[in-house]
Amino acid sequence: MKENTKDHAELAGEFNKDEARVDWHDKTLWWIRQKRDKMANSVPEWELLRDTASGIKENVLSRLREYLLQFEEQAIRNGVKVHWAADAREHNEIIYSILRQQKVTQMVKSKSMLTEECHLNEYLKEQGVEVVDTDLGERVVQLAGEPPSHIVLPCIHKKKEEIGEIFHEHMGTPAGNADPEFLTHAARLDLREKFLTRKVALTGVNFAVAETGEFVVCTNEGNADMGAHLAEVHIASMGIEKLIPQRAHLGVFLRLLTRSATGQPITTYSSHFKKPRPGQEMHIVLVDNGRSLHLGRKDFRSSLKCIRCAACFNTCPVYRRSGGHSYHTAVAGPIGSILAPNLDMKKYADLPFASTLCGSCSNVCPVKIDIHEQLYKWRQVIVQAGNAPIAKKAAMQTMTWVLSSPAIYHTAGKAGRWFMANVPFVVKNSLNPWYKQREMPEAPANSFGEWYKKNKK
Repeated sequence: MKENTKDHAELAGEFNKDEARVDWHDKTLWWIRQKRDKMANSVPEWELLRDTASGIKENVLSRLREYLLQFEEQAIRNGVKVHWAADAREHNEIIYSILRQQKVTQMVKSKSMLTEECHLNEYLKEQGVEVVDTDLGERVVQLAGEPPSHIVLPCIHKKKEEIGEIFHEHMGTPAGNADPEFLTHAARLDLREKFLTRKVALTGVNFAVAETGEFVVCTNEGNADMGAHLAEVHIASMGIEKLIPQRAHLGVFLRLLTRSATGQPITTYSSHFKKPRPGQEMHIVLVDNGRSLHLGRKDFRSSLKCIRCAACFNTCPVYRRSGGHSYHTAVAGPIGSILAPNLDMKKYADLPFASTLCGSCSNVCPVKIDIHEQLYKWRQVIVQAGNAPIAKKAAMQTMTWVLSSPAIYHTAGKAGRWFMANVPFVVKNSLNPWYKQREMPEAPANSFGEWYKKNKK
């Protein structure tokens, strides 16, 4: 895929050209947010669960090295081969080296946002390896030549008619058939052959238990289980922050994860993998890729608590109406806008500004990450580092100058009101970003200060 050179505002503008899609995207995600609220309200100890989960993850982050070594020791004892990857390049090379050892050029993969972050599919394609994503939503966007737009609902931006056309082109289904049940069955038949003929399967990791060396994968389709159980080699790609100390802690996170993500009480499959079956190889690749750097940033380290539920996506008024691809990073939405600048501050300098700072994301986060506060802090860091757009810096400097002097402020207000009332085209034009998406207000007769002086008695 070509590297994107557009920022969030430009990409959101493209998404917003299709108003019907935007409205449907917005309403669908808000409906999921409402399901989340209903589930949360049905659990009397919901806030206690959130506090507990947040505390457990805080403990993990403060003792990460200790838990990683404990996990490695237990996993090796269980017969698992453990690999360490400092960055995306090492992760991809490790995966490819395993495939070369097995002399295979085909692999099935279940949903893994870490492999999206590392651009594994593109890397393996360059090496001549065919990767088939087996999560239905991931398969749709893979066939469409697109990245996922949502970490739980990868093709939420696609309408069923578009999926029907994609399946017609790549699977030979009848043209014009957009029946979801029919399309799901067609995908099932197509993927079944892949599961039965692929020697290697890769899965992601939702949680890994330091105490036992096992890991848990949560799906609603069972595709991770099909791949892992039928393959001769099971590879698990895991970000180092996915650890929890003890198996007893799983209950806390499993109760929170799916309720927050889709409004279900639990995923259909919560599969535990501890050791390879007889004759099978199991590999775990532990990936840093900027996480240690993030851990060292005091203001941002708590975002590593994220359990990838996407509740912040579903509630965010900006994400809902701008689409996931406008974030031009693997993990979109509010949490992605915190994580991405850590990898490349200059490249992702626009993302912390793609927020209203309303705080709704922090309100729904199951592990109580202060998302909106971190977005605000990133804005400060980005501006101080000189990575804000020139136009934005100039505008802020101008506003600082105006707001620092009452005389200049009142004069500017009067001038602005006069121009809006008498020469409206000065502000009502395409050069004004505010005007592009909104109706400009009518110029008031006087300022609030003038009104207050007149009416204060």
